[in-house]
Amino acid sequence: MSSPLGGRRPAGPPRLPTPPTGWPIASYGTYGEAQQAVDYLAENEFEVGDVTIVGVDLMLVERVLGRLSWGRVLGAGAMSGAWFGLFAGLLLGLFVNHGFALQMITGLVLGVLSGLAFAAIGYRMSRGRRDFSSASQLVAGRYDVLCQPRTAERGRELLAKLSLRPSAGDA
Repeated sequence: MSSPLGGRRPAGPPRLPTPPTGWPIASYGTYGEAQQAVDYLAENEFEVGDVTIVGVDLMLVERVLGRLSWGRVLGAGAMSGAWFGLFAGLLLGLFVNHGFALQMITGLVLGVLSGLAFAAIGYRMSRGRRDFSSASQLVAGRYDVLCQPRTAERGRELLAKLSLRPSAGDA
């Protein structure tokens, strides 16, 4: 297949969302178990390029970390602004012939002030509709391991051997 510029398209996953292909050779309750299965296949000289891990029954899980307050919001804004300000000060200091320390301090102060301002504006505009911080994660109800038909039977046999081995928790 060629690219629009006339060269060959690089090998790898497709660029557009594409449904997975292959036959199911195993199913696991966690991603870690599915990953362990693929690692086992690789250790046994299996062609893992034929394998795909597919998360099925996707859920968006939002874990609430804590309550937001003005102190937390302003503290987080100051910290993120400080990091950005130090980075900007470092870049300025590298390209200006004099006053490296002054450039760093200026960047730090301006970064903290702008971080405080943006955090305060954003929190004030929310008007208390979201007074908590959280972390979101995409999780699947199960993880299927698919394999191309040409190697699926061997993959099933290897994973059957893996399931017969005693787990580390059984020892």
